[in-house]
Amino acid sequence: MNYATIKPHDIANGVGVRVSLFVSGCEHACPACFNPECWDFGFGQPYTSETEGEILQAMAPEHIRGLTLLGGEPLHPSSRDTLLGLAGRVRAVYPGKDLWCYTGYDFERELLGFCAADSRLRLLLEHIDILVDGRFIEAKKNLNLRFRGSENQRILRMKHSLEAGRAIVAEEYMQSL
Repeated sequence: MNYATIKPHDIANGVGVRVSLFVSGCEHACPACFNPECWDFGFGQPYTSETEGEILQAMAPEHIRGLTLLGGEPLHPSSRDTLLGLAGRVRAVYPGKDLWCYTGYDFERELLGFCAADSRLRLLLEHIDILVDGRFIEAKKNLNLRFRGSENQRILRMKHSLEAGRAIVAEEYMQSL
């Protein structure tokens, strides 16, 4: 897996000050995507054990609330093993910090079916606290939304969504500014 960048102090992609990992590779190709350079799976640099160490070190300060995975498409099959390993390490080292993930996949229409075919995805989703799902749709773009770019995207409580087998929205984050 390649990654585009690591932001050690990100306040735009989840609650609080976070570390964000921008994964390379995306097949959604949403028109007006904010990060089209990340569509290329070869963009950026290879993710290594040193990269993981950098992320874990950046998460150490008390003021860091958690880690956000985005991209590109972090839930693409080519990224799942790597991100499952990272999520497991984050949970072990920082059990009090949260994990957010942005995906272009729809939870019910796509991810639940993918989980049936790929147990790695289910395990990865079990590590995620908040999932922002859905492709960016330019016609539904709304700059007043919190933590998402278009009105079709949802902010989901992953544990509750997995238990229910349907999307459970985190209402407190869905309100506009």
